[in-house]
Amino acid sequence: MSQPPALVKALLKPEAYPHHPQKIELVQTQMSFVFLTGNHVYKVKKPVDLGYLDYTTLEKRHFFCHQELELNRRLCPEIYLKVVPIVRSGGQIRIEGKGKPVEYAVKMRQLPRERMMDNLLPLNRVTEEMVVKVAEKLATFHDKVKTSSEISAYGGLDTIMINTEENFAQTEKYVDVSIPSQKYHHIRAYTDNFIKTNTSMFHKRVKDGRIKDCHGDLHAAHICFSDGIHIYDCIEFNDRFRYCDVASEVAFLAMDLDRYQRADLSQAFIDAYVHLSQDKELLQLLNFYKGYRAYVRGKVESFKLDDPYISEKEAALAAAQGYFNLAYRYTKEKPLLLITTGLVGTGKTIVAQALSRSLGLTVVSSDVTRKRLAGILPTEHRFEQFGGGIYSEDFSRKTYDEMFAQASQLLSKGQSVVLDASFKKRQDRLRARSLAEEIKADFAVIECISDEETIKNRLVQRLKQGGSVSDGRWEIFESQKQDFDKVTEFPPQNHIILDTFQPMSNIVKIVSERIR
Repeated sequence: MSQPPALVKALLKPEAYPHHPQKIELVQTQMSFVFLTGNHVYKVKKPVDLGYLDYTTLEKRHFFCHQELELNRRLCPEIYLKVVPIVRSGGQIRIEGKGKPVEYAVKMRQLPRERMMDNLLPLNRVTEEMVVKVAEKLATFHDKVKTSSEISAYGGLDTIMINTEENFAQTEKYVDVSIPSQKYHHIRAYTDNFIKTNTSMFHKRVKDGRIKDCHGDLHAAHICFSDGIHIYDCIEFNDRFRYCDVASEVAFLAMDLDRYQRADLSQAFIDAYVHLSQDKELLQLLNFYKGYRAYVRGKVESFKLDDPYISEKEAALAAAQGYFNLAYRYTKEKPLLLITTGLVGTGKTIVAQALSRSLGLTVVSSDVTRKRLAGILPTEHRFEQFGGGIYSEDFSRKTYDEMFAQASQLLSKGQSVVLDASFKKRQDRLRARSLAEEIKADFAVIECISDEETIKNRLVQRLKQGGSVSDGRWEIFESQKQDFDKVTEFPPQNHIILDTFQPMSNIVKIVSERIR
């Protein structure tokens, strides 16, 4: 990692600020250095040219600071305060001081990080009511925001093709780094074909005035639930990315909710927006724009691999791969339903997560679903006796019903799913196959097995380490073993038996080849 510029080092000192903050935290994006000082945030643009933005001169950065202020005040007027100069005075760098400006920053009120949607989602603290309110705010914004013949032109096929081709051109260098070659070419072919076969739809969207001056970067990290709903950090650097079909804007947040494995919230958000806007046509474009938005996010995360000031390369690579997998998932013509089955401690969840990353599947977890229905945090343990409490027959039935409901929604939209559960009862496994047949999805059962000594060691280690969602432990193993219906109801082509003691790379390869 390269050393930060002298300006950044100077702005990490309290004396650089008029209020001398006790603590200063630096957060970086591909485009900006962001300084968190407690009450206020100061955002300084990096002197970079990324092709789709150009901040290479002080004049350009000054201009785009004012653009950011003006555009974000549309949705977040109380947060965006002003553009302030950064000056050199007496050999010292100071913000809002007197002297010749050497840089500029956007000054904002600091929002509580713990109330950001991307932080609330993993804690199961985002409700349907909350996303409905986001939909209400967005629909009102889209209804009032300006449009024109110039803005509408950005929804035309020429611009859409420029945007998608730019995506593919700018990610060529990351093929077989953050995106496998096969997925890159598949997504590209799907994109070209969708545009060609839906030409009339794109023309109609322009004619109907559905292209607006939108936010342009609407994902979970840009929404805060604190004294109302704050939607901030819109795109100011390139009108082409902000002038878009409202369907693309809705798809962005819906995609991000899918990424957090909250298809229920994603659907609630979409349903509320469509109801409020009466834009039912939007649904026909949703998967296309979800894939486009996921690909853009994968591209942006890939760019971090080349940023000398960003050290978290592994995290950026994992994020990019996750987004590209999601983009790939939206292009699949026929969805896939996988279910895991096996005794406690046989590695079902690890396998499901690995397949999710590699094959672009959405994981619907029985552990997470069960605890959400019980109103408790995912990591809160309930070590009930076998078949008792939230593991009673009635509560387990509610859990499976909810999992099947989520899977049905996802599969109906063409998305592939892995149901992570024990599926110890034959009737539940057959119900899963029936669901796949009803929706015309491919189907397979992944039976996880391991020797009892390995299982016991895994369960003991899992309890010691903590942090697991599962309440599985060795004490219930024998009871579950006696209560497990042997898997005999499926032909070999739909029944994959995996010894999970082998490397996960082998497991992913085996499953990939079998389902292909």
